[in-house]
Amino acid sequence: MELGRDSDTGGQVKYVVELARALGTMPGVYRVDLLTRQVSAPDVDWSYAEPTEMLTPRTTENSMQELGESSGAYIIRIPFGPKDNYMPKELLWPHIPEFVDCALSHIQQMSKVLGEQIGGGKPVWPVAIHGHYADAGDSAALLSGALNVPMLFTGHSLGMDKLEQILKQGRQSREEINTTYKIMRRIEAEELSLDASEIVITSTRQEIEEQWRLYDGFDPVLERKLRARIKRGVNCHGRFMPRMVVIPPGMEFHHIVPHDGDMDGDMERNEENPTPDPPIWSEVMRFFTNPRKPMILALARPDPKKNITTLVKAFGECRPLREFANLTLIMGNRDNIDEMSGTNATVLLSILKLIDKYDLYGQVAYPKHHKQYEVPDIYGLAAKTKAAAYGLPIVATKNGGPVDIHKVLDNGVLVDPHDQQSIADALLKLVSDKQLWARCRQNGLKNIHQFSWPEHCKTYLSRIAMCKPRQPQWQRSDIGFENSEPNSPGDSLRDIKDLSLNLKLSLDGEKSEGTGTLDSYLDSIDRKSNLENAKKASLMEKPDQIVGGGRNLAMRMRKYIFVISVDCDFISDIPKIMKTVMDVAGKEIPVGFILSTSLSISEVHSLLVSGGISPLDFDAFICNSGGELYYPSTSLEDSTGLPFMVDSDYQSHIEYRWGGEGLRKTLVRWATSVNDKNGEIVLEDESRTSVHCYAFNVKDPELVPPIKELRKLMRIQALRCNVIYCHNGTRLNVIPVLASRAQALRYLYIRWGMELSNFIVFVGECGDTDYEALLGGVRKTVVVKGIGNGALKLHSNRSYPLQHVLPTDSPNILQAEGCSTEEIRSSLQKLKVIKE
Repeated sequence: MELGRDSDTGGQVKYVVELARALGTMPGVYRVDLLTRQVSAPDVDWSYAEPTEMLTPRTTENSMQELGESSGAYIIRIPFGPKDNYMPKELLWPHIPEFVDCALSHIQQMSKVLGEQIGGGKPVWPVAIHGHYADAGDSAALLSGALNVPMLFTGHSLGMDKLEQILKQGRQSREEINTTYKIMRRIEAEELSLDASEIVITSTRQEIEEQWRLYDGFDPVLERKLRARIKRGVNCHGRFMPRMVVIPPGMEFHHIVPHDGDMDGDMERNEENPTPDPPIWSEVMRFFTNPRKPMILALARPDPKKNITTLVKAFGECRPLREFANLTLIMGNRDNIDEMSGTNATVLLSILKLIDKYDLYGQVAYPKHHKQYEVPDIYGLAAKTKAAAYGLPIVATKNGGPVDIHKVLDNGVLVDPHDQQSIADALLKLVSDKQLWARCRQNGLKNIHQFSWPEHCKTYLSRIAMCKPRQPQWQRSDIGFENSEPNSPGDSLRDIKDLSLNLKLSLDGEKSEGTGTLDSYLDSIDRKSNLENAKKASLMEKPDQIVGGGRNLAMRMRKYIFVISVDCDFISDIPKIMKTVMDVAGKEIPVGFILSTSLSISEVHSLLVSGGISPLDFDAFICNSGGELYYPSTSLEDSTGLPFMVDSDYQSHIEYRWGGEGLRKTLVRWATSVNDKNGEIVLEDESRTSVHCYAFNVKDPELVPPIKELRKLMRIQALRCNVIYCHNGTRLNVIPVLASRAQALRYLYIRWGMELSNFIVFVGECGDTDYEALLGGVRKTVVVKGIGNGALKLHSNRSYPLQHVLPTDSPNILQAEGCSTEEIRSSLQKLKVIKE
């Protein structure tokens, strides 16, 4: 790995690769796939283009026979985004759907391979999907939803914390930060990860209490309250929190060789038994006038948050420290400072200026290059000179991870990272006090095994084992419709003893303590909900089971599937669009049709009747913004009296964290609060409401909160749902967090084998607030200009600009100048779907 080449190749990369490798060696783990982006660019190593790389090479043929030919840990590189182009993470957001689709394809293929090898012919699905960092968290949430598999998340660094830190520096405005870092999209991805994750793994308690609590979707007080209710068997009414688990990072020890002697003693022994020094040693030592002095080592890329400039100032301004020790700065890899990213180049130039200012030549080393495999040698050199490094004494920040680590190791001094004098004093104390140095070193070596990867993995796997197993529903016959959160035996008594804690769930979007308790509010719903739940339960009863044979065969025979997802300004325009698209398809190729809409199934039926279109002309109907999935039927379904059959497996598939009646009660209270201020403008629409979609009519879209505010309100109250404004803001649909129109297409791919690359999705120029998810991925998209323009104002007040996420340069997206037969045909010809 080219660690330190830029801000995207830091310690997180090493962490994830080592975690995957360690998990692959654990008993009970058959296979680990680490999914990342395939890069075929001249400015990165050739190995980044390799589609598969094994992380756990087998040592003997017997191990292969014992475990199976596909066992082990692998890096799987997924091609997505512009070809032959390395891209920084901030520019990847428009391409995330493509990564998800390709990853889904890999997972499905692997499930079949493993099924043949170890599953008795039945697909073997992942036990869990773990997202690392915000973009991977967003991807993991979509993959978890498409497969109905438990999700874990690790943030590594959090966007909200980064935003606050940059704002404190005062160099950029919030708008400039958002433009540079796409920070609001990153924060939304972290919120989505909270919505979907069962477990969030952190390194420290500080990360939970001081960083995650900044997010709408997590409140440590409410988390403890909900867990207490679960332990007591009390209904939480659809409120869910991910479990926050502290597991310190692991470390590899196989290459660590303790050095007991000092520099002079080792050199004398080397004269008797000469062994060549590692090349990196001479690369570092050539900087020093007196290389025998103890070495202070800092290994981090030149990023502002790494605080290297403060370290250099502390060293430069403390003459006794300069006399006692040398300073070594390993700051990534570079050939030319002008070719570095702007932020890293700025920091590095500042450091070079400080070295010049304090005349530190001969006292500070800053080599240009190092390999990952040389990192142990670098630490070894520091240990050889009796410095603060590699299991030896540390000087670290008193905030965050080092606090928890220091409690275990007691191997150094913690300081305020912004206090230059404290840093200098701590370093001087360690290098000058031999007894303190020896005691810290001994303490560190004694307890360092607690931070090994095997220890990390044991805790990690035990947490996964506590998750309720979830798999694609149609593969199992024992799946019911219950939705219960796992009760972890690891919960502490501290979490449940404070049952008198008050928490007001306000409707003004604020977290605040008050006199109204969560218990009293939720208990008040209990008595009312049973009868209404019984009414709705009838809709959950399974009709005749959808068998795979005929439908599976019919859908597989389609060369293309045309998905009509055009959000029209007027509902009455939809039949005309349907007819136009169907006319263009004609009989030239075997084409199937899917209608994807925010309308209810009864509204869809009315539209078909008004347009003289038979339901049997379609393969499927994605209704209620993805909250329901139907297939045409030759008989009337009992629950609706309409010629459609509901996919009950899809209903149970999206049931995860669905708030049900508790969510509906909150939405009604929200609507009432809006109406109290503005008159009757938000009304519940029972005719469009279904088991997995709560529908409301909005008389004046200008007087209701924008979508970001309503999402925030739901998250603050731990209600995990997908909130969508439809039809230019005149309607509101609230559906399960795992449900959407885009996710329904992925479900069809997994369920029926309908290849996503064969989907042709027709959308307007804009649309409902789920519009961005309809574009992108491996499917092809035709944007019909002139339709849906009225919805642009819906997207004007969002947390991040729409252009930050739309893949406008994708070859799979074409624009039709209008909705005439000729224009639609021309677009399909350009996409090579039909012949010219």
